Amino acid sequence: METKIFSKNNLKEAAELIKKGQLVAFPTETVYGLGADALNKEAVLKVFLAKGRPADNPLIVHVKGAFDVEEIAYVNQEFYLLAKHFWPGPLTMVLPKKAVVPEVTSGGLDTVAIRCPQNDIALELISLAGTPIAAPSANRSGRPSPTEANHVLQDMQGIIAGIVDGGHTGIGLESTVLDLSAQTPEILRPGGVTLEMLKEFLPSVRQAVIKPGEKVKSPGLKYRHYAPKALLYLVAGEPEAQLREILKQIETKNSAQVGVMATSEFFDLYPVVHKVNLGSRQNLSEIAANLYGSLRYFDSTEVKVIFAETIFGEGIAVAINDRLQRASGGQIIFAGN
Repeated sequence: METKIFSKNNLKEAAELIKKGQLVAFPTETVYGLGADALNKEAVLKVFLAKGRPADNPLIVHVKGAFDVEEIAYVNQEFYLLAKHFWPGPLTMVLPKKAVVPEVTSGGLDTVAIRCPQNDIALELISLAGTPIAAPSANRSGRPSPTEANHVLQDMQGIIAGIVDGGHTGIGLESTVLDLSAQTPEILRPGGVTLEMLKEFLPSVRQAVIKPGEKVKSPGLKYRHYAPKALLYLVAGEPEAQLREILKQIETKNSAQVGVMATSEFFDLYPVVHKVNLGSRQNLSEIAANLYGSLRYFDSTEVKVIFAETIFGEGIAVAINDRLQRASGGQIIFAGN
């Protein structure tokens, strides 16, 4: 199959492919999504095949606005309150689904995850397609999510019908997923809309604790995600202690096969060829935007092991560390003072 590249000026052709049950990747403000007609069972099945995604991993359905949600889910007052303040934007809300949503789209659950993206290309594509679009990240399952069209090509060339090139995405991390079907609203996956932001409108909201073996209502929770080909270790502790620990690790290995994901404060101090500057610890949004591209960089090198500085804190730092921990499979080195 030839994968056609579309610009933002020829979205009608891309939308026609969606209507015909084909797959088209497109940009959002978070990452690139792999789009299919959310109400077409056969089209959605192609998403799982293209990604190599487990069938019990639910998809997020993208809509033009809050009122479109009533056609596919049962809404409540909390939904409208949050949609008013955070849509369009990086907030996905989980609601009880209506029968029109195929079980394959919801991972066999009686709930569906829905969001309205803050990206003009995405919104126009949804409008032209005339249907809600199911769109997980446009990468092979387990790989770092794509934040530019070239990342999608690396994973999906010859597999999907098209890619809409909208340049680099802004936020760089997937949306926050909030479960509104539970008795108490719970954040299933942290993202750009933080716990602190949500508490302003829903004081009872809390971070969910996912139990082993529990069926999850959100993507990005059950399986190892976002992983580069090389072995990734996170180094935790005070910033200066992290620096010393990574330098010590480099000394024990072939430096040509070592990669470092560093903050700009320490970037120049690492004596390795393959290193990426995530950005300043004073600008966590920059680090979030650079994260997946940094992970993908190492796949084009001879690097066998990567050491990553970690950034702890509230807000978007929670989402950054969530993605890093999943990418590493929980391999953490604790640096002493």
